[in-house]
Amino acid sequence: MRIRNTRISARTGAVALAAALAVAVPAGTGAAWAADAGDAPVDAGIFVDRVDGLSPDFVNGVDVSTVLSLEASGVVFRDDQGRPADLFDVLADHGVTSVRVRVWNDPYDAAGDGYGGGTVDVDRAVEIGERATAAGLDVLVDFHYSDFWADPARQLAPKAWAGLSDADTATALHDFTVDALQRFEDAGVDVAMVQVGNETNNGIAGHTRPGREIDAQFAALVQAGSSAVREVLPDALVAVHFTNPETAGRYATYAAGLAQFGVDYDVFASSYYPYWHGTTQNLTAVLTDIATTYGKQVMVAETAWASTLEDGDGYPNVIGASGITSQYPASVQGQAWELRDVIAAVAAVGDAGIGVYYWEPAWLPVGPAADVEANRLLWEAYGSGWASSAASDYDPVHVGAYYGGSAWDNQALFAWDGTPLESLRTFQYVRTGAVAPREVTSVEQVDLEVTDGSPVALPATIAVSFNDGTTEHPAVRWSSAVDWIRGPGSYEIPGETTTGLEVTAHVDVVAPNRVVNPGFESADLSAWTLTGPAARQESADAFAGDSAVTFWEGTPYTASASQRITGVPAGTYVLQATTQGTNSPATDTRTLSATTSAGTWSAPLTFTAWNEFHTATVPGIVVGADGVVDLRAAFALSGGAWGVLDEVRLVDAAAVGGGTTVDKSALAAALAEASAVDRAKWSDASLAQLDDAVAVGEVVVAGSRATAADVKSATKLVTKAVKQLKKRK
Repeated sequence: MRIRNTRISARTGAVALAAALAVAVPAGTGAAWAADAGDAPVDAGIFVDRVDGLSPDFVNGVDVSTVLSLEASGVVFRDDQGRPADLFDVLADHGVTSVRVRVWNDPYDAAGDGYGGGTVDVDRAVEIGERATAAGLDVLVDFHYSDFWADPARQLAPKAWAGLSDADTATALHDFTVDALQRFEDAGVDVAMVQVGNETNNGIAGHTRPGREIDAQFAALVQAGSSAVREVLPDALVAVHFTNPETAGRYATYAAGLAQFGVDYDVFASSYYPYWHGTTQNLTAVLTDIATTYGKQVMVAETAWASTLEDGDGYPNVIGASGITSQYPASVQGQAWELRDVIAAVAAVGDAGIGVYYWEPAWLPVGPAADVEANRLLWEAYGSGWASSAASDYDPVHVGAYYGGSAWDNQALFAWDGTPLESLRTFQYVRTGAVAPREVTSVEQVDLEVTDGSPVALPATIAVSFNDGTTEHPAVRWSSAVDWIRGPGSYEIPGETTTGLEVTAHVDVVAPNRVVNPGFESADLSAWTLTGPAARQESADAFAGDSAVTFWEGTPYTASASQRITGVPAGTYVLQATTQGTNSPATDTRTLSATTSAGTWSAPLTFTAWNEFHTATVPGIVVGADGVVDLRAAFALSGGAWGVLDEVRLVDAAAVGGGTTVDKSALAAALAEASAVDRAKWSDASLAQLDDAVAVGEVVVAGSRATAADVKSATKLVTKAVKQLKKRK
């Protein structure tokens, strides 16, 4: 049995809270607002625990690099009362002290069309910096040293630097940095910090390191950027930026390499997203190691969390229901908890922990999801989506045909109408603490996988979490519909807690699977043979459960996962496996296969985009009397391709797509009649019998082995319930 947490949003509305906030947090005080150590927590709409001992100089930062493109697309930012307002003034009034802005060298194609993602060249970055400075905020300049996105999977050289020697690339990087920073200086932008490269785990400026170790060219490139900062802005801090703090020894290796080559920098910056990067306790530990071993300041340059799992603009989000993890609810309260915990984790390093930046809290939809076609025109025209079609030629592997809108709108700290969510005030609340009326933030969702023929045992209690951090475990009365489950299929069983909360259990009944450790949930991988970089990993990227096999290399590579199964009864079987992956062109090979004494059967495995899962099916596998099956998932991939393999199944063919062919049309008609009942006319007590009958009917419809007698009985239950309800009218 697997149980996962499904979160429900705290009922917090920014506009409704405006009056309370006007008292709790004086308007217009901005970055200067703070509380005395003895002050009680402020009354608010969310709970935030105070971070004791937080330095007055601790940086409360945000990256709003898409702002110009968003405004050009018609996005309007507002104050707490819903009145149109300048974004930077709103940020300052909510405790933000610093703005991070990325800089791309030449984010345009030959026709002058922008690549998107804000299309932030130096001129546009300077404009953002000027507006931040005017609002009293300092600026962190984030050089990607690329014409478009730079991250661990891609460090593409700017077009103008293509083909340069190592030495000439370092010179070009230095000169570009000097010129850009001088333009910031001439414009009067208050640049407090400069980031030399973005998430440079595997390289910078088109240079890819052969392994984790820092090499001479990487060091020379970072030093070239650092020297440029020292020349133009000697008072600005120089930061280096990496990610994946959850990987043991990674940051220690990077810091040791930088020290070995004598690279001059002040701040070691990390990305930290809870759904990818482990615990905040580990974050504190690895940053503390850097601070104490090398005498560096440390910070988090990027973090975020979702306020909802809904999509705002019709372009899929990076984090949806399958990508979120259970550390926090997907809600305004969850955002506040996450941001508070990251601030506390950096502050726990001590004086060396200097700040946290929230990534793109204002990347809002340019229009509702229902108007996606109109949104596409705006994304293309103004660069307000993550990428435009113009970027495909520069980065065909990562962009290709997947250009589009904001994949981040559900992680914004603003409502989609531009009004700030109260989670934006976390930057202030961490100094005082905040308390709110108690309400439910999450209800444990029961998600069971049961092998066909085994009993379905629903839990007697579930966990209900509240915004004050407490958890209760009320008992649950489950519908008798659970007793009507028949054969493999997916079933929804409603229930109600003794405290009156409606809950639902999702039950997957599956055919017996012959694969050992099919979802890689067990750390015992003795049944599997993994080759190449393929490795079991606990990850939010898994299709089901907490673990999957993942693989990635910066250069072309092969990987595989294989298992020999013995003792399989003779017969015909179906093999299935689920994958997701990115950066893998059609020329790559991705194959799922099964070999028996009777032959070999195979099907392609699919990679399209991050968080898009595909299940490959290999039918008709004939197993002979020897009972031996060799299954294999094999990959021959391009450099930079990343993939996930999960949930490998070998099941009897009769259990897949089989089941009875009983006529369920009468039951479907009865359920349609039940759904047409005007529920507003009846009390909950009057509707209870109808709901119980409908639950039974829906389970019978879903049942792959429901009998004619089941269908007849369920139809009678539903019809009777509808008639009895009408008699009470």
